[in-house]
Amino acid sequence: MRELVESQGVSTQKCVDQGLLRFLKAKSMNPEKAAKMYVESRKWREELVPLGYIPESEIADALGDKKIYLQGLTKIGQQPFVVGKANRHLTSASKDPLQFKKFIVYLFDKAIASSFKDGKETGNEKIVAAVDLKSIPYKSIDARAFTISFQLLKAYYPGRLGKMYMLNAPGFFVSFWKMFSVFLDKDVQESIIFVSSEKEKESFVKEIGEEILPEEYGGRSKPILLQDAVIRSPITP
Repeated sequence: MRELVESQGVSTQKCVDQGLLRFLKAKSMNPEKAAKMYVESRKWREELVPLGYIPESEIADALGDKKIYLQGLTKIGQQPFVVGKANRHLTSASKDPLQFKKFIVYLFDKAIASSFKDGKETGNEKIVAAVDLKSIPYKSIDARAFTISFQLLKAYYPGRLGKMYMLNAPGFFVSFWKMFSVFLDKDVQESIIFVSSEKEKESFVKEIGEEILPEEYGGRSKPILLQDAVIRSPITP
């Protein structure tokens, strides 16, 4: 796969084996298709992220919603844990899709970089997310935002989603999700977990760890806004 990528004029010098393996797995271990996917992802990134990172000034509106928190690494798996407050999603992806794409890239990059080992990428970092749907208004159910997020994951961040927990989901959102999720790949569908029973909540707290879980979800931590989280590793995964 490295040879195929290099033959198309794209360097793989900075990409670890596990990073290439994520693309191979996404294409059923077909090196030709995986190489094409990898090359397309690098070209896409050069266009959207020419500086190697997304400046916060370019996503000020999305950050201003104060809807995403980066809490640290999970107790089980040591994976970056992100919390999203759905009822604070005010910046519609439909109004400014380019800013929303940059916001998602900023989120993914910063979360992934937070779990680098000794400042270096292992290539196997996965994000664990919790989406709090408590008090979510109809206007915050942004189908385009979900679509853009999962499209970016599929095309440019394969294998990066570990689990996504849905918390406090109202009935109307469950109905929406049943219609929307049929368009997602099977592996993504299987990573989505709705937490409702006490047993499911206990399992959720155990996996995340009380040390980094915000108090309102059964932990002992204070919420840390995404833009306030300190990342010592370079945000260029």
